[in-house]
Amino acid sequence: MTETSDAPLFLIGYRGTGKSSVARELAARLGYESADSDAEIERWAGTTIAAIFADEGEQAFRDLEARIVAELVERRCTVVALGGGAVLRNENRQAIAAAGPVVWLTASVDTILERIAGDTSTAARRPNLTTLGTREEVKTLLTQRTPLYRACATLAVDTDGKSFADIAEEIMAGLERGRGRGPERGQGWPRSQ
Repeated sequence: MTETSDAPLFLIGYRGTGKSSVARELAARLGYESADSDAEIERWAGTTIAAIFADEGEQAFRDLEARIVAELVERRCTVVALGGGAVLRNENRQAIAAAGPVVWLTASVDTILERIAGDTSTAARRPNLTTLGTREEVKTLLTQRTPLYRACATLAVDTDGKSFADIAEEIMAGLERGRGRGPERGQGWPRSQ
């Protein structure tokens, strides 16, 4: 893992865990830029993620997502909020793990559902990924993705009931405690959950 001070920092986790908002907060504190992979995808494609899924399918979206992740890992001094499914591809997991610290933001199913419902742009921009209904989809996808999030995270932070400022502070403290310890991935990086 890159230990240079200008390495990018990645936020992973299911949608609704606060990645985009925390990225902006954290970037402001660090004097970094912030980037959102989903926004980068939409900018590059000139359309919404929902439209990409509808017109070209999930495979085409994941291919584009991998291209964007490959670009984002090259950025310096940037806090990157990755889409919830970016960890599905091994190439993405390897790329972010090699580039800089990876912080996994977690939240309860109820918190995720509340945040998704409160985000008026979610329905128009993000497709449902299953036919299970919102609660069951979240539970099912969390079950599938949690091992992938866990495998590439150097730090995990529970976001339930916390402000974005509190989450950013917890991330900074956790990364500082783990700085410079051990050459292996994750060694010395505390997990707050």
